[in-house]
Amino acid sequence: MPQIALEMSPKLRLAVAQSYTRSTRSATLTALETTTNRAQEQGADLILFPEAYLGGYPRTADFGAAVGARRPEGREQFLQYFKDAVDLGDTPEGAGELWTDKKLPVPKAGVRGDGTREELERIARETGVFIVTGLVERCGGSLYCGAVYICPKSGMLGKRRKVMPTGSERLIWGQGQPSSLRAVTTTIKGVDLTLAAAICWESYMPLLRQSLYSQNVNLYLAPTADARDAWLALMRTVGCEGRCFVLSANQCMAKSNLPDWITGVNEARAKNLNGLRQADAKSGSSDVVPTTALSRRKSTTLTEDGHEIALPEERPLPSRLRRKSTFTDDGHEIVFPDSPDDQTAQTLSKVEETEYVSRGGSCIVSPLGEVLSGPLWDDEDGLLAVDVDFDDCLRGRLDLDVGGSYSRNDSFKLTVEGLDLSPPP
Repeated sequence: MPQIALEMSPKLRLAVAQSYTRSTRSATLTALETTTNRAQEQGADLILFPEAYLGGYPRTADFGAAVGARRPEGREQFLQYFKDAVDLGDTPEGAGELWTDKKLPVPKAGVRGDGTREELERIARETGVFIVTGLVERCGGSLYCGAVYICPKSGMLGKRRKVMPTGSERLIWGQGQPSSLRAVTTTIKGVDLTLAAAICWESYMPLLRQSLYSQNVNLYLAPTADARDAWLALMRTVGCEGRCFVLSANQCMAKSNLPDWITGVNEARAKNLNGLRQADAKSGSSDVVPTTALSRRKSTTLTEDGHEIALPEERPLPSRLRRKSTFTDDGHEIVFPDSPDDQTAQTLSKVEETEYVSRGGSCIVSPLGEVLSGPLWDDEDGLLAVDVDFDDCLRGRLDLDVGGSYSRNDSFKLTVEGLDLSPPP
C-alpha cells in the first residue's frame, strides 16, 4: 500500500507581552522595543501587547464624574490622560486605507501625528517581528481605544478602534468605526495569516466575534484589561469556536506604577477624608447613619447645560460603621468593615499584599481551545512564546467552520455597517 507523503508545514513562534505602561509615552515605546527584542531573541515572529499599552489603561481613575456632575480635578485628570495618548495622524472619521497607505494630506512639517507610527514601524523593521499593540489614540478632541498591526516589511497594515467601550470607559473613549473590524493578511515564513483584533470585552459580543470568523481569521488577537478567571474560559471558547489561534495580552500593573495624575488625586482624596474623620473623632460624634451624612452645601458647579449642582459636604461615618476599602485586580472596590472577622481580615491582608491593580492573566490558546501557555500571573514584564502549526486551524475545520458551511449563511444573515465580511485577499 503506497504511503502518502505529507508536506511538513512551517511553524511560527507567537509571543504575548505582559508588559505595563510606563510613566511617559517615550518610556513605554522604549519598553516595547526592549520586549520586542527579547521576543526576537527567543525566535518570535509575531508579538501582541496589551490593551491601551501606549497611552495607558487608567485603572482606579474616576475622572471626577458622577451622574449629572463633573469635578474640576477630574477634568485635570482627563487633560493629563489626553496628553499621554498617541497621535497617529488619522481623522475622527477613521480614514481606513487612506490613513494606512499614507494618502491623507501631509502638513508642512512632513509628518502626520506625533511620530509614534513611524517609531513603531522602525521597531518592527529592525527586529523583524510583526507587532500588534493596543493604544489610546487621540484624534481631534476625542480619545479612542485602538490596536495597530505593524509588519516588518510593509509597515502599518491597519488599525482598529474599539467599537464599544465598557462601563466607565465610555466617559473617556469614543466609539470606533465598525469598518475598522476589517481583518488584515500577511505571510510569514510562507505561512498565510489572516489576523484581526477584538479589544477586551468586544470578545463578549457574539455578533462581533462572528464578523471576524466570517473573514476566515486564523489568528484572533485579544488585547485586554480583564484579569478575571472567566476571561480564560472566553479565550478557550473563541479558539474552539473560531478554529483559530488566540493570543490574549493583559498588563500586570503594581499600584506603585500608576501614573502620578491618578495616585496624586487618590492620595489627596484619602488625605481629605482622613482629615474629616479626625475632626469627627474630636467632636465626639456618635450619630449612627447607614450612609455618608449630608450637611450644608459645600460648593456648587455648573453642568454643560447651565444648571447649578450643589455638592453636599461629606461627613465620615461613625467609627463602628466606617469602612476600609481596596481595589481588586479589575479595578473594582472591595469594602471591608473596620472590625473584620478573621476570614475578612485574611482576605484584606491577601489583597493588600499583592500590591497589584491588575495581575495579568495573559495566555495563548489553540484552535481546539487548549491552553498552550498561561495564564500568566503577577509578572510585570512577562513574556509567553509558543511554536504553532497553522495547519491546525484547517484540521479543526473538519467538523466546525462557523464562518463558512457551519454558519448556515443561507438561513442566517449578518451585515456590519461599512464592513465587507468576505475574507480579505
